[in-house]
Amino acid sequence: MESYRPPLDGERYLTDREVADLLRVSRRTLQEYRNNRVLPFILLGGKVLYPESGLRELLEVNYRKPLE
Repeated sequence: MESYRPPLDGERYLTDREVADLLRVSRRTLQEYRNNRVLPFILLGGKVLYPESGLRELLEVNYRKPLE
């Protein structure tokens, strides 16, 4: 509950650190993803926020099922 933040209009936004931990990549890699427009993000007052639904959608689109 310490890190809980209420959603804005039903959308939850994640920080660089949260997304880096979630995707298991460095924050520098996230910067490259932003530069190449791979990840959806919002730049607000110098802080980068990622919409959780956009990340989920991106992961679903790029999901590859294992071969049987």
